[in-house]
Amino acid sequence: MLNRLDNSLGFQSQALLLRAERQRLIASNIANADTPGYQARDIDFATALRQATGSATAPVVMVTGTSDRHLGLGQLPATREAGQLYALPSQTNLDGNTVDMDRERASFADNAVKYEASLRFINGSVRTMLDAIKGQ
Repeated sequence: MLNRLDNSLGFQSQALLLRAERQRLIASNIANADTPGYQARDIDFATALRQATGSATAPVVMVTGTSDRHLGLGQLPATREAGQLYALPSQTNLDGNTVDMDRERASFADNAVKYEASLRFINGSVRTMLDAIKGQ
């Protein structure tokens, strides 16, 4: 019985943890927008989720984007560290900072919506299980 409950919530809980980590990275990028030499970071969410849920052997589908500089699209940046990707700058800066505030704001809003959706999925699953336990 507990295995079924765990399997039901496992995927969404892993997604929620990864969304929280991505939100932390994006917030860090925004906070360091004026720090000279700061390299903007992000994670490849799909790959990280496959690894977290144990389905890392699933085939990876590469999606082509409009620019090779997009994170997770086309050719990934060569620099990777513990699942984190470093953003390639869209414009050159004299101080070496690669934070693009427009991209970071859009990523922050998108990730926040997806975080909220994960919370709603978990809440719905818990309510369904509670209703089943109560017999309603």
